Amino acid sequence: MADSAYLAEPAYAVPGPPASNLADILERVLDKGIVIAGDIKIDLLDIELLTIRLRLFVASVDTAKKAGIDWWETDPALSSHAARNALQDENRALRERLAVFEERDTDAAPDLTEKERRTT
Repeated sequence: MADSAYLAEPAYAVPGPPASNLADILERVLDKGIVIAGDIKIDLLDIELLTIRLRLFVASVDTAKKAGIDWWETDPALSSHAARNALQDENRALRERLAVFEERDTDAAPDLTEKERRTT
């Protein structure tokens, strides 16, 4: 009988960590941000063949901007505004190159009319 007294539950509750669901954890991670870093090295006979450095930053857009990270705003693959700017820059550069070629062509044959230059 004395042994069963030791097996009885305590009269008070022991507080444990607060229960969190996945949404709460994800919200905390995105709010604060988390960095995961690692290196992978492949050596053969003390000769380094390959090194891969991995860096992962998981955060919300606002947290990333506070950290000074906003590369997605200037990447044409991720931003339509950046893609439009890239196309405008490329178009401008091509027009400048074309103007140089047309100027060389005009200097080479100044006596020809525009129609004659196109056909030659």
